[in-house]
Amino acid sequence: MLLLTLLLSLTVTGDAATDLYVTGASLPPELVVGASPPVTSPAASRYTPQEDGHPVFALARSVEEPSSTNTEDGESSHHHGGGYNIVQWEWSYVQTPYIIASWLLVASVAKILFHFSQRFTTAVPESCMLILLGLILGAVVLIASKKQPYQLDPGLFFLFLLPTIVGDAGYFMPARLFFDNLGAILMYAVVGTLWNAFCTGFCLYGVKMAGAIDEKVEGGLMEFLLFGALISAVDPVAVLAVFEEVHVNETLFIIVFGESLLNDAVTVVLYKVYISFVEVGPGNVHTADYFKGIVSFLIVSIGGTLVGLIFAVILAFITRFTKKVRIIEPLFVFLLVYLAYLTAELFSLSAILS
Repeated sequence: MLLLTLLLSLTVTGDAATDLYVTGASLPPELVVGASPPVTSPAASRYTPQEDGHPVFALARSVEEPSSTNTEDGESSHHHGGGYNIVQWEWSYVQTPYIIASWLLVASVAKILFHFSQRFTTAVPESCMLILLGLILGAVVLIASKKQPYQLDPGLFFLFLLPTIVGDAGYFMPARLFFDNLGAILMYAVVGTLWNAFCTGFCLYGVKMAGAIDEKVEGGLMEFLLFGALISAVDPVAVLAVFEEVHVNETLFIIVFGESLLNDAVTVVLYKVYISFVEVGPGNVHTADYFKGIVSFLIVSIGGTLVGLIFAVILAFITRFTKKVRIIEPLFVFLLVYLAYLTAELFSLSAILS
């Protein structure tokens, strides 16, 4: 009985396959014994009855073929209908260097125009004019854009802007007068600046303890000393401009000029010492740390000076061999001054002194 049932099922399956073969319909895989899965490759989907010699045999075409044809048509229409842009706006690509170059150009032209009017330059010092222009431009930028487009980074200032300012002041400094009056300059720059910073910090702390400062202002002695070190960095730019115009005594001029140049270095070193104390916390600072701060102040100051002397000797040695290539001498001056500054920063020394 079992054998008869098996033979009957095979006979029915063969008849169904014959009918499907003749009519051209696809045969379900589960009805074919030992049949392989349907082929879905593009070559099989394009198989026609004439290729195999069976005029009535046909395989169903892949359902993906019309979609691929439509995709090709869509891509063809996209490529042929888009067109080529002759000129493109690439502001995001050149934004940063373009703004920097434009700023340098405007500043240079303003410098030229400022000195055209002798009467105006006599009435208004150049430093005051620069401050006014900075306030005006800052207000315009603030009003024009609600979102601040640019914020000055301390790293950008100390690594790129400050070296050029200090290098310019040191290059045009009258060296002979400076070294002839070095004792008086150091007295005002070092002792005077330290006295100013300590007096400012202790006086503010005394006013705080007396209750004259609002209680909302939080800060201890170390914070006030830090503020005193920060506020002691003064540059008498307007005074020096007036000195140059009235042709004051050279000794007085070089003392004020040298003090303004070196007191920045003293205040920067003092500021770094105090900021390290503030970060550690006044309660964690011991007596030995104060002596370490004094030693660090001396090492940073003297070390920065030695770095500057080393690079000055290197520059003097190199420029002995540039008689036939004078055009690269300014490049050596700029690079070695900048490298002296960066080397001092590398070893945490006074870059301004170097």
